[in-house]
Amino acid sequence: MRPEPTRDLKRSPFARLHGLGPIVGLVLLCIAGTLLNGDFASFDNVMNVLTRTAFIGIIAVGMCFVIISGGIDLSVGSMAALIAGCVILLMNWLGAQHWPPLATVAAGMAFAVMLGALFGLAHGLLITRGRIEPFIVTLGTLGIYRAYLTYFAGGGAITLDNALSDAYSPVYYASLLRVPVPVWVFVVVALIGGLVLNRTAYGRYVQAIGSNEQVARYAAVDVDRIKVLTYVLLGACVGIATLLYVPRLGSASPTTGLLWELEAIAAVIVGGTALKGGAGSITGTVVGAIMLSAIGNILNLTSIISVYLNAAVQGFVIIVVAFLQRRRP
Repeated sequence: MRPEPTRDLKRSPFARLHGLGPIVGLVLLCIAGTLLNGDFASFDNVMNVLTRTAFIGIIAVGMCFVIISGGIDLSVGSMAALIAGCVILLMNWLGAQHWPPLATVAAGMAFAVMLGALFGLAHGLLITRGRIEPFIVTLGTLGIYRAYLTYFAGGGAITLDNALSDAYSPVYYASLLRVPVPVWVFVVVALIGGLVLNRTAYGRYVQAIGSNEQVARYAAVDVDRIKVLTYVLLGACVGIATLLYVPRLGSASPTTGLLWELEAIAAVIVGGTALKGGAGSITGTVVGAIMLSAIGNILNLTSIISVYLNAAVQGFVIIVVAFLQRRRP
């Protein structure tokens, strides 16, 4: 009866070291970036990297829950595009009804989160009640969402009214203690996500379902309800990211959110979450999102390779991390 605990004790140092892997990788990456170009470590550049990370990072927090539960969502980029278009259309309509700009912006922001949650609910119900694989459901909605955005935009772009754009711009461009608002929102979402995953029964159920769904059912876990809530959570995160992104350009087009789903999934995987589900952390996901942004930023600052190959470098990183996960005990 004693050998099993002994083996667990021997594995624990490796497990702890593996958990620190993404953080160690980020530290080494930052050191390399600073050595290659001193501007990389400047405060302005760091804030620029974090601000650009915020959108994908917020979505990645929700994606982390989905992947840990054994699911996947390929539609978040297209979902963000449709949400952005619908929010702008709603705000322009409310503005035409002579709503005060601040009230219009507040209504648009609330609508973004609500619409994202509704899209997530649709995914969850199709997966659990319809018994369709998550890959198929979200692959289908990926095309549906972007097609509807293209239809609403008439193949062009949906632009926010100038008066509303001025009232909305602080959501992206304002700073608190010299830190941009999107970064603060990213931090809050990540902290809440970490608490929910590690300190609540829901978080434990998500991990249990990803580890062994059948065993979770035998343990009286309402698997279908937990899965639906997980996709609703991801949809809400997409809504939050979108409401922060809209004031950046003040428009939505068929290219809005393009490949965001791949970046979000990549951030989760690079952060150490097992793609097969059952294990992962919000901390690792946040670090993974920052690493991917930092890689692109370093390549832009140093011109080591063509900027057109930035995505290729990130792709190689993802493949290497996925390969190393196969060797995880």
